[in-house]
Amino acid sequence: MIDLDDLIALVRNYNPRSDADLITRAYHYGARMHDGQMRQSGEPYFTHPVAVAAILTEQQLDDATIVTALLHDTIEDTKSTYVEVERLFGTDIAELVDGVTKLTNLELSSTQSKQADNFRKLFMAMSKDLRVILVKLADRLHNMRTIRSMRPEKQAQKARETMEIFAPLAGRMGMQWMREELEDLSFRVLNAEARKSIIRRFITLQRETGDLVHTITADIRTELDKAAIDAAVYGRAKKPYSIWRKMQEKDLAFSRLSDIYGFRVICENEADCYRILGVIHHRWKAVPGRFKDYISQPKQNGYRSIHTTVQGRDGKRVEVQIRTRQMHEVNEAGVAAHWAYREGKRVKNPFAVDPAKWLASLTERLDEEDHVAFMETVKLEMYTDQVFCFTPKGDVIQLPKGATPLDFAFAIHTRVGNSCVSAKVDGIRVPLWTRLRNGQSVEIISAEGQRPQAAWMDIVTTGRAKTAIRRALREDDRSRFVRLGQELARSAFDQVDRKMSDKALRTAARMLAVPDEVELLARIGAAELPARRVIEVLYPEVAPPTEAEVIQNRPVVGLAPDQPYRRAQCCQPLPGERIVGITYRGQGVVIHTIDCPALEEFESQSERWVDLHWQAGRHAPIHNAALDVTISNDAGMLGRICTLIGERAANISDLVLTDRKPDFYRLMIETEVRDVEHLHLVMTALETESHVAQIARMRDLNRKP
Repeated sequence: MIDLDDLIALVRNYNPRSDADLITRAYHYGARMHDGQMRQSGEPYFTHPVAVAAILTEQQLDDATIVTALLHDTIEDTKSTYVEVERLFGTDIAELVDGVTKLTNLELSSTQSKQADNFRKLFMAMSKDLRVILVKLADRLHNMRTIRSMRPEKQAQKARETMEIFAPLAGRMGMQWMREELEDLSFRVLNAEARKSIIRRFITLQRETGDLVHTITADIRTELDKAAIDAAVYGRAKKPYSIWRKMQEKDLAFSRLSDIYGFRVICENEADCYRILGVIHHRWKAVPGRFKDYISQPKQNGYRSIHTTVQGRDGKRVEVQIRTRQMHEVNEAGVAAHWAYREGKRVKNPFAVDPAKWLASLTERLDEEDHVAFMETVKLEMYTDQVFCFTPKGDVIQLPKGATPLDFAFAIHTRVGNSCVSAKVDGIRVPLWTRLRNGQSVEIISAEGQRPQAAWMDIVTTGRAKTAIRRALREDDRSRFVRLGQELARSAFDQVDRKMSDKALRTAARMLAVPDEVELLARIGAAELPARRVIEVLYPEVAPPTEAEVIQNRPVVGLAPDQPYRRAQCCQPLPGERIVGITYRGQGVVIHTIDCPALEEFESQSERWVDLHWQAGRHAPIHNAALDVTISNDAGMLGRICTLIGERAANISDLVLTDRKPDFYRLMIETEVRDVEHLHLVMTALETESHVAQIARMRDLNRKP
């Protein structure tokens, strides 16, 4: 264990004005509180807080953060209290210790909904003081370094949690070195054999090729000396997990994997960065598509560097990163650069960016999304690389890797995304599902009246776009439900010869404990509340019996005895819809919906019109209704559609494939239903299926009436 003098010396190496007395008091207090406690390894427990503090000294953090590390487990694991810590060390440190304690108690690897809720708490705590997460990350790093003393099942749980949450979080905070170490330590637990295999192959490669890192480093230094550029060159083999991930992503064997070596060139100023790039590209052949300029287009966490991949010795690909010393400090420390000290003063690095802006972008959406949506947003924000694209005016839009023009549109403004109909990338019109690449220029083409479609959820990748699409779909569904509810309610009122009015609906809403008449109509349209229930509460004396069964051969009222009739195939009227009959000599009556366009040709023949309405009561499920359904071309989807219809007690009488594309099928499905409410129940069930892109009731004027 590091003793007190050594810890103070570590702090004073970068902050000579450090408050040694404060650190001394915290060290002794922590040792006293943890006295007698042991780690599972058999070591005194206090070795852990001291090790966490030592990790934070490597990032040159302020005294308050170092003291928090020494005390971070006292409130949770000892008889110490918040009040006592505040009295002895001040409110700032007490708040930090309490924040770390709360993070420790979050079950981040629990069920999805609980995990999402805890993620909210995690980001809220981070938004108050980011030093809380710095201590927590250092705490997790030391625990992973000493994980072998835990039970195997506990090791696996902690390793998965680290791989899924803490490693990506460290990377998103700009601390790439910590991310790589956390990933590799987790990889050692979760897939020890794969890691050993990578290391064995590395050893074999070194025997065959020699020390390529030393050789290539010397080659780069030689070229820089020729150009009289003062710069430091460092080389290393990439971490086993980084190599394993590339093998999995690209489906390549180790022998075919390129750029497993990485080199950094660190110089004094930005101009030298571009001079060094020219030297390297002049000496070695650049690999097309493997150049990124994060100096002109920094990452959101402040990362700046030039990345290029070249063909080195014997055709081996090597990645070279070029940056200034100040850029390198930010790239290594990430968010910690905000609290870094040197010679007793806070370091003001011009390249440091406050990641609180990223946290603010997440936390401002906390109240707008449900648990699952928030979790999805967090993972999309944290776990993806970035691409930079340009608007036609030259503004830069930063997006996750794999983003589409739709993501680009929503990144500009929700209004632009909602009205997007197509896009041009580098002047060429492309499908909305096209994956964008670095440096492309994107023009969004919008149209008034366009609204987001359910199929867009499978196209976009950003949390912002998914949230906006969900919100728009909910609004559209509600409007559609209200309109349908109006028709269903009007039909129910007509059946009992009553006039539907706003006052009547408000009264029914109050009697049914519904907030207002609009919500009442929405629930009727969504099949959550039958329209006849409104009639029952308003006019119980005339309401039709709920369970009365309609005689199948006489479901229509208004026909003469034994007068033959049939439903028009052009509009397929259903019980619950307003209807009218048209007489045909020798053929009886053909029944149409009141709004059927086919009725226009009979406007001047009023003598042929018959006033009809459906018999009140429960109809048998024998009435055909055709649906136009577009589904994604996925295995099992047709069976899933048939199952959903059957689960709603509706029968499929016909099914025709009307159009077939590589990614979508279009179907005509004819179903047998009781009434319009039953049909709407079926359509709602299909609409909620994510693989159903569009659904509509078919009205075919070309079919004979």
